[in-house]
Amino acid sequence: MTIRTLKNDILAGITVAIVALPLALAFGVVSGAGAIAGLYGAIILGFIAALLGGVAVQVSGPTGPMTVVTAAAVATFPNDFSTVMAVVFFAGIIQISFGIVDLGKWIKFIPYPIISGFMCGIGVIIIILQINPLFGSNTNSSIIYIVTNLFETFENINYEALFIGLVTIFIMFLTPKSITKIVPAALIALFFVTILATILNLNIPTIGEIPSKLPDFILPSFNILELSTVLTFAITLALLGSVDTQLTSVLVDSKLKTNHNSKKELIAQGIGNTMCSFFGAIPGAGATMRTVVNMKNGATTRISGVTHAIVLLIIALFLAPIASKIPLALLAGILIKVGFDILDYRFLQIIRKVTKDDLLIMITVFLLTVFVDLIIAVAAGVFISSFMAIYQISKNIKMKHYKLLIDDENIDIIKVKGALFFATATLLERVLNKTKSKKIVIDCTEVSYLDISAIFKLEDIIEKYEEKNIEIILVIKYTHKRRLLKIGKIFNTIKIYRILEHAKIHLKEELENEQNISTK
Repeated sequence: MTIRTLKNDILAGITVAIVALPLALAFGVVSGAGAIAGLYGAIILGFIAALLGGVAVQVSGPTGPMTVVTAAAVATFPNDFSTVMAVVFFAGIIQISFGIVDLGKWIKFIPYPIISGFMCGIGVIIIILQINPLFGSNTNSSIIYIVTNLFETFENINYEALFIGLVTIFIMFLTPKSITKIVPAALIALFFVTILATILNLNIPTIGEIPSKLPDFILPSFNILELSTVLTFAITLALLGSVDTQLTSVLVDSKLKTNHNSKKELIAQGIGNTMCSFFGAIPGAGATMRTVVNMKNGATTRISGVTHAIVLLIIALFLAPIASKIPLALLAGILIKVGFDILDYRFLQIIRKVTKDDLLIMITVFLLTVFVDLIIAVAAGVFISSFMAIYQISKNIKMKHYKLLIDDENIDIIKVKGALFFATATLLERVLNKTKSKKIVIDCTEVSYLDISAIFKLEDIIEKYEEKNIEIILVIKYTHKRRLLKIGKIFNTIKIYRILEHAKIHLKEELENEQNISTK
């Protein structure tokens, strides 16, 4: 490492810390755990993930998806912060196990419409959750409650808070890029709007007192009767954190032409989130925007991420009293921009051009994410995607039925091409029902995949046709033949060939022998 590299990494880390500060505070507030919980989430996870992770320049901390689930956990366990921390603890442990089994390499197989619907749903949730603080209300409510009580909220507007929120939104959306390249819009809003609110002496809700000391040690605990709920939230956090981190890691790979270590990264994320639970901090993941800022500022090593965490710690210890005056409406304005940034514009721009199947998956996941539950949303998306994939594969199966004349006797030959599994095995039986000869050859040499359902269906077919005194002859690859012989005893009683021509030769010899016997 050169002096220049070290300098670039330290400067990048300081820049990222400045970007991360308002986001950490905002995510802490919206989670219901408090601004300090968001700040220490960025510090603890940011430090550990940078030190131990598998992506050198990735910056970790509270993110939108993780904050939404944490907010749901806080709402589920009101006045029971220890149980919320138990959720975070188990999420970290589960994430470590994900890393050990290298789950990260499988995340890339999640269909894009699921990710799109999920991210759009998260973005909308974050935006809706800012309605109350934007209009001056201090209450943390569910999405359904906020949406169904909009008119009541409009009747009780705190116009001073709304003014602060609108000024923040104006800064966040309309600050020229030439300025935001130097100073992030969120930081401009944080300082300018806080000073404005202080000078005008506005009567609006603020973050409140933030202790200028290290967080107290917490031992997470919970009622055993609440284990299923705790684990549900924990699994959700672990999955979201892993997906979020993997997506950011892939982005880093594409930008820097590197190959990240997903196993190492998930273990580091899990350790970081587990440590967060002992200090009352909210969990997080690899943060895309902060990581991009880190790369753009010349970071090349993990020192940048460590520096970012140290700078945030210094701010937490020495500048906390100033942060206590930050208006909640200001943070709401920042998070509204964050919510819009999370929306998947790549998919939304081509929404009229995508297939009906992709659109159905995306909209289903989106609606379930916003109004029901994140885990149910993803599970439903995976189920629908799997069903549609199976349907498409089953349509691609090809079965050709033709007759072969050998010594004046017709032999039915059925050639199967494609995947033979539970969704396509019944098609084979339908084709067989059209046969009329006493010998049937099923040619499976071009079968790419054979599952247990198809094997059992073949067993049923052989037994059924044996009762009719019809002989079934199989032509199949050696690898599939071995599986057949291991699984079903009936396959040892029939003729199995590896090449169709061999089957034809033996059939011809067999028929000639039968004719010779009959003439005698």
